[in-house]
Amino acid sequence: MIELFYWPTPNGHKIMIFLEETGLPYEIRPVNIGAGDQFKEDFLKIAPNNRMPAIIDHAPADGGAPISIFESGAILEYLAEKTGKFLPAAVREKYAVLQWLYWQMGGLGPMAGQNHHFAVYAPEKMPYAIQRYVKETNRLYGVLDRQLAKTRDRGGFIAGDYSIADMASYPWVVPWKAQGQNLDDFPDLRRWFDAIRARPAVQRSYDIGEKIRPSTAPMDDAAKKILFGQTAENTKR
Repeated sequence: MIELFYWPTPNGHKIMIFLEETGLPYEIRPVNIGAGDQFKEDFLKIAPNNRMPAIIDHAPADGGAPISIFESGAILEYLAEKTGKFLPAAVREKYAVLQWLYWQMGGLGPMAGQNHHFAVYAPEKMPYAIQRYVKETNRLYGVLDRQLAKTRDRGGFIAGDYSIADMASYPWVVPWKAQGQNLDDFPDLRRWFDAIRARPAVQRSYDIGEKIRPSTAPMDDAAKKILFGQTAENTKR
């Protein structure tokens, strides 16, 4: 059984999608990041970066003690290897997936995250910062659109067949309007987005997240302080 330490953010959705796609048994442990649950001592034992998602696998493949893993990319890679699904075994195909998984972790996620922060949450509007991240998000959408054009006739997903690279990237494209983007400018990205959105496991994942935290729930000033005001001093234990 997988314990999933989760909150319905793009990084949280990635793992939920994988679990729903594969049918692995799991239990959700909500980590309310607006209330500061990510800084609780028990959570820090498995997620030293104060960030969810994280998992504990109580039935690892080696038959040993439970394994805890943090960082969404590492979790996806671990679960894919555990199940033998959504990550090819052959070297060339495997790294075709992994390079795009790491592209999302190092590029699309961080840039789109800063886009959201300065456009939506920053206490004062900073035009340079907003434009900087809107443009970089746009560039990354273009990179993804070009890649998807290449795979259109051999599966249609990022590395051809549907994989953990797609599960990682899709949640960061869901808020495209808030990111100042227009999917109609990226036809292959739009095709890919609609195909993933139609998958039953993806729909279930977002329905579960909506029950845990409705998308209409506002973020108050206290939550913003917790999310955006932490330093090393704040997180000492």
